[in-house]
Amino acid sequence: MAKSNDLFAGAAPESPRRSPAARSPRIPPASPPEPEAGYTAADIEVLEGLEPVRRRPGMYIGGTDEKALHHLFAEVIDNAMDEAVAGHASFIAVDVMADGSVAVTDNGRGVPIDPHPKFPQKSALEVIMTTLHSGGKFDSKVYETSGGLHGVGVSVVNALSEKLDVEVARNQKLYRQSFSRGVPLGPLEEVGPVHNRRGTRVRFLPDGQIFGADARLQPARLFRMARSKAYLFSGVEIRWTCAPELLANLEDVPERATLHFAGGLKEYLAASLAGRELTAEIFAGSHKKPGGHGSVEWAIAWADDGEDGFSRSYCNTIPTPEGGTHEQGLRIALLRGLKSYAERVSNKRAAILTGDDVMAGAAAMLSAFIREPEFQGQTKERLATQEASRIVEAAVKDAFDHWLAASPQQANRLLETIILRGEDRLRRRQEKDVQRKSATRKLRLPGKLADCSQAGSKGSELFIVEGDSAGGSAKQARDRATQAVLPLRGKILNVASAGADKLAQNQQLSDLLLALGCGARGRYVESDLRYDRVIVMTDADVDGAHIASLLMTYFYRELPEIIRNGHLFLAVPPLYRLSHGGDTVYARDDAHKDELLAKRFKGKKVEIGRFKGLGEMMPAQLRDTTMAPARRTLLRVAIPEGDAESTRDAVDRLMGVKPEARFRFIQERAPFAGDLIDV
Repeated sequence: MAKSNDLFAGAAPESPRRSPAARSPRIPPASPPEPEAGYTAADIEVLEGLEPVRRRPGMYIGGTDEKALHHLFAEVIDNAMDEAVAGHASFIAVDVMADGSVAVTDNGRGVPIDPHPKFPQKSALEVIMTTLHSGGKFDSKVYETSGGLHGVGVSVVNALSEKLDVEVARNQKLYRQSFSRGVPLGPLEEVGPVHNRRGTRVRFLPDGQIFGADARLQPARLFRMARSKAYLFSGVEIRWTCAPELLANLEDVPERATLHFAGGLKEYLAASLAGRELTAEIFAGSHKKPGGHGSVEWAIAWADDGEDGFSRSYCNTIPTPEGGTHEQGLRIALLRGLKSYAERVSNKRAAILTGDDVMAGAAAMLSAFIREPEFQGQTKERLATQEASRIVEAAVKDAFDHWLAASPQQANRLLETIILRGEDRLRRRQEKDVQRKSATRKLRLPGKLADCSQAGSKGSELFIVEGDSAGGSAKQARDRATQAVLPLRGKILNVASAGADKLAQNQQLSDLLLALGCGARGRYVESDLRYDRVIVMTDADVDGAHIASLLMTYFYRELPEIIRNGHLFLAVPPLYRLSHGGDTVYARDDAHKDELLAKRFKGKKVEIGRFKGLGEMMPAQLRDTTMAPARRTLLRVAIPEGDAESTRDAVDRLMGVKPEARFRFIQERAPFAGDLIDV
């Protein structure tokens, strides 16, 4: 008898060596269980066409929030961009309508309208609009590079739109088909002849049933997305129009605009960094892989203001906010280029550098075009194609080597800046072993506070500075072990004229109190104060003096013990820089400048520079003149002993709720102001 190999066909065959007496009695088979009530074949659903998209939109566009809503526009404009990048379209029109719909038009080849070979009863256009995983981007013969390779983009837009109209101009004829929630409202119709027109126009209105009745495409966000596409491909012109009734209170969104940027990513980055001081000029370039597919464009700069950098990368014009292999190739190229340059100039300190050190302060734009890219996630937020790393590294590395060699002065400055960042990283790693002993260390500290690392408050200092720009310079200039920096935005609340409710709601003063850790008024605890010195460091001008006055008023009203116990100080930054040859000195005000000119530089031609603010000073200058204990000048703030009442009256008169008191003060000192003007 043949032996069965199916383990699930029945009981295992008996062993021929067992005696009949040793065999177990046969157990009759159990009756099959009754079917579960309420769960039968009738409960198994088969979703057809685009119905799965409407049931589970998050599987296709990541959710139904505002980001997902605007992803619909991204899918439509990406199709038009693919035509432009392939050389078939020269312009794309984006029209934002008053009813909330958006139309995207290109002058490309137009979606095919002839019957589809697999579905001869339907046009190719209808197949593309109503069938997942259909399109012309799976075969690289149609598109050498493209942004959409999943084949679900425009069909998903159709499924999630209350209304979608497609117009195609091909062979001097116009065709149109309309859809609602993914379902054709009729067959493809031939509208009639057209002249001087070709391409595709898609107008869609997102479905309120999916995204919410109040969900609307935002003109500002759409404009930024359209503008970024124009920056990414200099060969396309994007023509923007928006209904004027949608532009109320939107200063940065025009009603009409033509977006065309011949400068590409370099122009994009320069606009993004406008007004910021750079360590070196923008490093930008492009490269097309010879004898194969793949092209790269990049623009990178390093800022001097201490602010964090950013990376914006794209693959086939698709944003990749989570980076990926193309960004990895950029990091490797820049790191290896800097280390190679350091070896040529015998700078051994560069051995500590990592990719994080290079990119931490960099503002980078990267665009790669590759064939058949692989993304992670349906919304393509991270590039996973390994070849992209090699393509980008090879393109950028040689160009970066030439760029560094062409300007040794800026190359040395960049290298020194990044080495300092690497050394700071190593110090921070060592400082992690040193835990601050204050119990308030466990509290949530303000996000903009750059804290010091030493244990305990003895000898530690908190610098309160005005603005993020000055804060960036101060963070680079400080001694990380003992000096902390807290930037505040502009002029703080005047606590002498504000009510308790406004004081409680003021975020800047809440952050300051949280950083100090000692509590205010009746809750003040001296031992909980986290710093030995609290130093107000503002610009050496009238606005800076006003901000210092507001801060002193705050401490006097809310934390007078900090003043009485000798913790509050004013920094004295310079207002002028005087140079003659190799001799450079700093003057704190006009009188000091005149004194130096008369005594130190008498009869000499002196270069005089006036600092507009602390943020304009190089970190080394700020450290040497204002922050280094051995060279700085501090003014301790004190309350006159035995004269508390007159001090209180003076604060009320100058900072309180009665403007007439301030007016009298100004009138009484008018001659003094006149003397200043005469000078």
